[in-house]
Amino acid sequence: MAGTGMSSRRNVLLGIGSALAAPAFVRSASAQGTWAPSRPIKMVVAYPAGGPTDGIARIVAQDISGVLGQQVVVENLGGASGAIGTRQVARSEPDGHTITFGNNQTHGNNMFLMKEPGYDAVKDFAPLAGAGAFEHIFVVKNESPAKTIQELIALAKEKPGELNYGSTGVGSGSHLSTELFMVRTGTKMTHVPYRGAAPLVQDIVGGRIDVANSTMASVFTQINGGLMRGIAIGSPKRNAQLPNIPTLREQGVTDADAESWTGFFAPAATPAAALDRLSKEILASLAKPSVVEAITKLGFTITARNPEEFRPYHAREMQTWAEIIKAANIQPAG
Repeated sequence: MAGTGMSSRRNVLLGIGSALAAPAFVRSASAQGTWAPSRPIKMVVAYPAGGPTDGIARIVAQDISGVLGQQVVVENLGGASGAIGTRQVARSEPDGHTITFGNNQTHGNNMFLMKEPGYDAVKDFAPLAGAGAFEHIFVVKNESPAKTIQELIALAKEKPGELNYGSTGVGSGSHLSTELFMVRTGTKMTHVPYRGAAPLVQDIVGGRIDVANSTMASVFTQINGGLMRGIAIGSPKRNAQLPNIPTLREQGVTDADAESWTGFFAPAATPAAALDRLSKEILASLAKPSVVEAITKLGFTITARNPEEFRPYHAREMQTWAEIIKAANIQPAG
């Protein structure tokens, strides 16, 4: 396995460039032979059950089980900002029977924020499909006096460090996007990381956390149910499902937009025929109207990418988040 120390992390973006220039992992089934799983496939989600990442994985896993002729079983292996489950997939037998549904944290930010994540996000994995991205939305507990993002900024400046903001873990999109927001607005809040979206949302509803820049999928139901208040969307335009919530830009906060992308991966040494079949079925699933409808209801925007399209996207996104980490002056942790 590729080294994961400080020197390899500094070169991770160069590694992406090399991967882009390398021969494609996925080749035609006719050239490689038709592959079919011989036993159930394990799809690892490196977060606790109940969050939006878990929900999307289960929708796709159920859908592709029939066409593959074997059950695709989601296994939740949370902890260490998604590194524990992702590391296990990187070290698993590369035979097509273990894959993972990862994101910008597991297959991006951990390379810059952890001294030893235990895997290389580029060298140790072959992309199967890019799925799309979660939009981020600022939410506050119902007891908060902040009704707009400018009111939140004023409150944070009045009481530096007293407001708590939750995230789904160190290095997650919800963490880094909030750090970026604080840099852009000159505010300071105290970070409280959680092991996934479900416990974070529970504590916002319970009033134990003041604010979170959470993925829309995590909080959509709670906002609509009046259990928390949405005050800003971190996207260029408003979301049609929550049309009354203005964007950050509309409220005078610029250069703080962020989205959290997701994708399906297999261990890098998985045979090309297996990669080709798995990629084909996942992409077909993401195009089915029933799957699109179910996933969109979770507040997720599907933008399916095949492996050749996903690799350059992955490289650009890693660069973007590396710059966010630098701007927020976040140092790698052990």
